[in-house]
Amino acid sequence: MPKCRVITVSDRCAAGVRADVSGPVLAEALAAAGYEVDVVIAPDGSDSVRAALLEALDAAARLIVTTGGTGVGPRDRTPEGTRTVIDRELPGIAELLRSRGAEKALHAALTRGIAGVVDAVDGSGGALVVNLPGSPQAALEGVEVVLPLVAHVLDQLTGGDH
Repeated sequence: MPKCRVITVSDRCAAGVRADVSGPVLAEALAAAGYEVDVVIAPDGSDSVRAALLEALDAAARLIVTTGGTGVGPRDRTPEGTRTVIDRELPGIAELLRSRGAEKALHAALTRGIAGVVDAVDGSGGALVVNLPGSPQAALEGVEVVLPLVAHVLDQLTGGDH
């Protein structure tokens, strides 16, 4: 069972001012798909996102899904933190997420989330990292788009055949 970490990126959730809703929604969907899932909360900002992603990699997560921090607010810096960790961006996943999301809500076009891979190094299997919106419904719809691609990406990271 592959390890997955969900990182909720929110100043308010990190401060305990608001309950995390998106993280548990994603964890439930990922567990139902066969992943061993844990959820952590990180404050907004690129440095805190970077630290949370590196911690997830140290914990051997092969799929890392963030929720939140992808908009245009002053502290929305999840993509910036993610770019400092991934080795290669997968723009097609982000394009697909925005396209599918915009079919239901035009505001999905405003999300700046990215997706990419961390290459396998020193026996690690590498990881797929995907930024999803903070809205529970948009996050759930996003993970449903991504799930059919995950096994193939993870296999490719370890040298699997096309």
